[in-house]
Amino acid sequence: MSATARELGIDVSTVSRRVSAAEKSLDVRLFTRNNLQYELTDAGKVFVAQAESIYDQIVTMMLTCADRSTDIAGSVRITAVEFLFDYWLLDHLPALQKRYPSLQIELVVSSANLSFTRREVDFALRLSRPTADAALVMRKLGEVGFAVYGASRFAALPRKEWANQPWISYSESLSGTPETHWMDQFAPNIRKNLRVSTLGTMVRACLAENGLALLPCVLGSHAGLVKLSESTETTRELWLLSHKDAGSVARFKIVSAWLSAIFQASHAKLLGADSHIA
Repeated sequence: MSATARELGIDVSTVSRRVSAAEKSLDVRLFTRNNLQYELTDAGKVFVAQAESIYDQIVTMMLTCADRSTDIAGSVRITAVEFLFDYWLLDHLPALQKRYPSLQIELVVSSANLSFTRREVDFALRLSRPTADAALVMRKLGEVGFAVYGASRFAALPRKEWANQPWISYSESLSGTPETHWMDQFAPNIRKNLRVSTLGTMVRACLAENGLALLPCVLGSHAGLVKLSESTETTRELWLLSHKDAGSVARFKIVSAWLSAIFQASHAKLLGADSHIA
């Protein structure tokens, strides 16, 4: 209740009164209450689903009516994992901002499923096939390549010796990633001497000669590491998600086309096809 009150800019008692008024008007209980939280009843779940749909239509109507195709302006929020921003998208952003100076791009580092219906995000770049959602348009852009990298002292290390080296892996909480599966298949008894929770830490650990690492090719080539793989070891699909009504808003159409174009222009780099091999 407190969080809802803060989001709406009203006090808790007002939220409580509005919930009670809605339940009285509908003559049905929407929530069950205990000392810890409010939980939706079955009727409440139906109510919320319908309310989100109505809210979505109103927001879309307001966006469309306020949009002017001759003046590309306003905010566009994009979410993705950090390395896609730091080692790819940011390199292309100045050209977009130069062409559309009134466009405000907000980059949100997250792998969580933010709500398109509540406009928590306008576009999402995801490294796995998303779950089907009637509110979303989902399009596969292509693939992102991963290869084995190491510090310069590993430059001449033959592939047959990789399994005998220390490796940097993800922490147990991220053990379900395709990268971890590749490592387990490549060498089931591989020495994972260091586990980390972020790619940034993995790169720093690799540079500090803590071991070998399987990294996105676009990141490894930027970081000054040596690529040991002769070709891409594994790939992950890159998907672009947007709200189904984004095509009716000019600034969203511009950003959608831009994201597709810069991916096509740098597909080889993201896949690792043009990376230097030691």
